[in-house]
Amino acid sequence: MQTHPQTLKATDPELTEVFERFAFDEVLRYSNLDARTRLMVHLASLIACQGPTQYRVMLSTALTEGVTPTEAKEVVYQAIPYVGMARVFDFLVATNEILAARGVELPFGGQSTTTPETREEQGRALQKEIFGAAVIDQMVAAASADELHFQRLLSANCFGDYVTRTGLDVKTRELLTFAMLVSLGGCEPQARGHVAGNLNVGNDRGILLSVITLLLPFIGYPRTLNALRVINEVTSA
Repeated sequence: MQTHPQTLKATDPELTEVFERFAFDEVLRYSNLDARTRLMVHLASLIACQGPTQYRVMLSTALTEGVTPTEAKEVVYQAIPYVGMARVFDFLVATNEILAARGVELPFGGQSTTTPETREEQGRALQKEIFGAAVIDQMVAAASADELHFQRLLSANCFGDYVTRTGLDVKTRELLTFAMLVSLGGCEPQARGHVAGNLNVGNDRGILLSVITLLLPFIGYPRTLNALRVINEVTSA
């Protein structure tokens, strides 16, 4: 597998050999993720890293290896509240283009499970399911009056609009969120919370270590080691 145009093999053959051996052989020896999950983790990370060329190649590989069109779209949708629409938009366009080229008719069935009236309540309930009721209640209680709306928006929009969607289960969404946060860099407080969330939904330390091992060739050592520190802080507490 490769994640760059074939022309790179002609212009930079030595680098291509080193990178592909490292990213698609050596680090895989330390991973216990199945192929489909691994590919979705890569896609989520490439969105956060802003790697559109590699994303296109990886998405084509993922669809060939069994990631469904719905799952591919949901990876992109999941990125919006964490990476922001300004950065995600071009990846959504690329995804649509690749799906259309494969004969997938767009749009296909919706995955939303909430309405404008229920999104905040259902989002808050899902937050509590993932992170624990005490954690969420404390966050809300600690918010001052002029910042309380951020807690409401987090419940209604981030969780109510996106994480409650079908197409990917909560366990997978939490893993993808963790991958995006460590790939963004500078999000260690949020990554720390989502390490706890991953543990709560069944993604253990070994799975989280597998994720950052797989991402190392793409995000570099500083972000990987920062993620490792966060994992260690939470799992040793």
